[in-house]
Amino acid sequence: MSDGGHVWWEDAVVYEVYPRSFADADGDGVGDLRGLRSRLGYLADLGVDAIWLTPFYPSPLADGGYDVSDYCAVDPLLGTVADFDALVSGAAAHQIRVIIDLVPNHCSSAHPLFRAALAAAPGSDERARFIFRDGRGPGGGQPPNNWPSQFGGPAWTRVTEADGHPGQWYLHLYDASQPDWNWHHPDVPALFEDVIRFWLDRGVAGLRVDVAHGILKDPGLPDLTGPQPLNAPSAYRHRPELQPLFRSWRAILDSYPAEGFPGPRTAVGEVWYDVPETLAPYLEPGGLPQVFNFQLILAGWRAADFRTAIDSALAVTGGSRAPWVIGNHDVARPASRYRLDEGFTPQTVSRLIALGDRNAEAGARRARAAALVLLALPGSAYIYQGEELGLPEVTDIPDDARQDPRFFRTKGEYPGRDGCRVPLPWSAAGTGFGFSRTGQGSSPAEPWLPQPSDWGRYSVESQLADEHSTVNLYRSALRLRRDHPALGRGAPGLDALRWLGPDEDGLLCFAREPGFVLAANLGPAPVSLPAHRDVLLASGPVADGSLPPDTAVWLCT
Repeated sequence: MSDGGHVWWEDAVVYEVYPRSFADADGDGVGDLRGLRSRLGYLADLGVDAIWLTPFYPSPLADGGYDVSDYCAVDPLLGTVADFDALVSGAAAHQIRVIIDLVPNHCSSAHPLFRAALAAAPGSDERARFIFRDGRGPGGGQPPNNWPSQFGGPAWTRVTEADGHPGQWYLHLYDASQPDWNWHHPDVPALFEDVIRFWLDRGVAGLRVDVAHGILKDPGLPDLTGPQPLNAPSAYRHRPELQPLFRSWRAILDSYPAEGFPGPRTAVGEVWYDVPETLAPYLEPGGLPQVFNFQLILAGWRAADFRTAIDSALAVTGGSRAPWVIGNHDVARPASRYRLDEGFTPQTVSRLIALGDRNAEAGARRARAAALVLLALPGSAYIYQGEELGLPEVTDIPDDARQDPRFFRTKGEYPGRDGCRVPLPWSAAGTGFGFSRTGQGSSPAEPWLPQPSDWGRYSVESQLADEHSTVNLYRSALRLRRDHPALGRGAPGLDALRWLGPDEDGLLCFAREPGFVLAANLGPAPVSLPAHRDVLLASGPVADGSLPPDTAVWLCT
């Protein structure tokens, strides 16, 4: 589909891999790069164009690998740089590109440069690479400002100086183990330019930029005043200084040859926003090729909400520069989240725990329908591992097995993201349901996060044997998406699709040319199907010209 002046990332379907939870080749209970490489055939058969690897770098794992201690190496738990090279080569043999996670907002407190900063004196160049400040109040005992950590509590931690006395404070918008870099210091952008080139030279096709909206802070570090809408522009979100930085990165990406495989290099920013219009500066020419569009994660299970989400995103992004997603490694899984009729909020997992087993079947149906909406939209789409299996959020992880720092920093008020990171089930039975394999004859270890006892019914093995399974729905959808001339990139902006009929009865319906209609029933009662010639694909049973609740269908007109 990438011809006529378009490039591959404008219409690609990208599969997000959380390496520790995808496949374990050495039987230690932790996923690794060799395990991922062994499953490339599965991903090729699924029909994806690229994979995005969340961090695989050396890390103390205080935040699932997003606390990086070395940006140009592979964590020994996951393999070696040679294993990474073999993965890129193996993926290319299947025509699958590799996108890696760049984590530029913060590093690990174990990073050598931060350790050097702790050992150095206040005012030193070592400390200037991070954001150290004297405290306020008597003896400097209060944080330098009132900024909160995204994981709960204040965004500042006080250090003990070399003489044993309490000293300065350092900024961490996330966990205390993740000090923020000071991007106003020239060493920091220079460091990351080297990191970007290191991985591009190894054949990666692009970058996913973590916390792309929060890298630069107001140097004055002012207190927050008044109400603070979630993800609205502020002293540490959506700073105008970001765009020159991203233009410099775009120049690096564009300096690599566009001919041949993997083609033009890309970058997609993780940019959480209050309203879609906040994305506009990121989409100016010469900046990041793409930024994520989270509107479908934030939308409730109502046709009007989905239509508003789609229209508002297309009006600002045009479609191809803002990939669509319904989930990722940071939010509750769609098959559980849609049980609530509401979009994702920080309280979603707590609400799911309180809900118990209710509405589970409806959530599973809705996730299948949402997948067909996602893959029918213009532009590119990202799938998070396990969505193609219909995996639910795991809500009953024992407290002593949890890993997410948000759980600990909020004293359990927010259960965090462990429930969407539980290792995948590959087989219907066995230790780890086939997640771990070992060729030494010894039994594989239990997975690093506990799997539910019924995980086998969601396994790849079970679902490939069932023509009506969720994985086979995804395989069929991706095959049709690749072949149908109406699907994929589409026209830019609001011209990319044409809405059909009102959505008062719960029907979400749009046409794309030539000859394609998406109809999804997000309401409580059956609705009539629009006029059509054939049913191409349906997320559930469709008969007698009627579309049941929580069902979507692709039609040929």
